[in-house]
Amino acid sequence: MQEVYQHFRKEEQPFIDSAQSWITQAEETYTPYLTDFLDPRQQYILEMLVGKKGEIHVQFYGGYEAAERKRAIICPEYFSPAQSDFEMELTEVVYPSKFVSLTHGKILGTLIGTGMKRELFGDILSDGTRWQFLLASNIASYVHAQVTKIGKVSVRLESRTYTDLITPIDDWTIVHDTVSSLRLDTVIAAIYNISRQRAKELVSSGKVKLNWSVFERPDFELGLLDIVSIRGYGRIQIRAIEGKSKKDKWRVEFGVLYK
Repeated sequence: MQEVYQHFRKEEQPFIDSAQSWITQAEETYTPYLTDFLDPRQQYILEMLVGKKGEIHVQFYGGYEAAERKRAIICPEYFSPAQSDFEMELTEVVYPSKFVSLTHGKILGTLIGTGMKRELFGDILSDGTRWQFLLASNIASYVHAQVTKIGKVSVRLESRTYTDLITPIDDWTIVHDTVSSLRLDTVIAAIYNISRQRAKELVSSGKVKLNWSVFERPDFELGLLDIVSIRGYGRIQIRAIEGKSKKDKWRVEFGVLYK
């Protein structure tokens, strides 16, 4: 395992161990293995681990083409998963949209408040008025029964077919930039045009999430497909690392959401 670990971060070792056990199970039983929802970085790691094993492959699906969070099926080469094999359900939040508004954070907080782990929920989508989310189908009826309010707003959760999927607002801007390093604070400062000191303060005060978890290390080196959320500013994704410039700076393709 050490030779595998060296290609990834120390913090990612528990996920690597889990992923290796899923792969082994698929190889030894020669049957498909379905994971929970994975973030883009986890999908990348799993794809690298499966690699070119020959006898098994991995497929991802998150409910729609541009989904961030996806479930994976690790399966023998002969098996070609159907959408239904990913066992997820689309849910709409029905609420008095003329009078109140909802936010991604409030919806996610309420869903986690049901006692279900984050990995059982996929993307949360909005077209500006309507809100929908994906979740593992085996917890759908429980979550629907539990959630009657989001904050102070009375809501009802209803299952939808995939033909009812809203087109989410996609405000991602593609930015090609050079940065002196891939440190978390350096990237935040460069993208949002703020000082390194200000970026450090945002990280150390708990206002930054890396791959959906609060992260307080400004010197942390970002990697491919990491997603950084900065309260009050927006989100950054490392889309591609394109190598070094003549001035020894990293050339990076970022996806940026401006608040």
